[in-house]
Amino acid sequence: MSFADVETTLPELEICPTEISLFRFSSVTWNPHRIHYDKPYAATEGYPGVLVQGHLHGCWLISAVNRWLGEKGRIESFSWENRHFATTGDTLTVTGRVAAADGDLRTLELKTSNQDGVVCAPGRAVVRLTREEEVA
Repeated sequence: MSFADVETTLPELEICPTEISLFRFSSVTWNPHRIHYDKPYAATEGYPGVLVQGHLHGCWLISAVNRWLGEKGRIESFSWENRHFATTGDTLTVTGRVAAADGDLRTLELKTSNQDGVVCAPGRAVVRLTREEEVA
């Protein structure tokens, strides 16, 4: 593999969160806040549905990086911010692109957006590419 062979755009990842998937994520992360699994309660706080957990946005972003990177390297650093809520009924799309290259390092700009194009969670990752002979 040559570093030039690495795609500069990550494949899009589309996600449609459901009440069950959000309940499960709350369960495995021990997150008891009712806005993530109780729709009537979420409505009392002014939300149109149960909210996607902030950490779940991070999980989706890093999953997109891992799917794109595969065995071609490793993640050196990763960060994201939660800027807008997402709920069940939203169609979320994770996208990313290589924003900078420095030797074997690639800086990725990432984001999760809803069906209206609102960015819910922008992120950034730095990955180190591995030469084919290093993998063998």
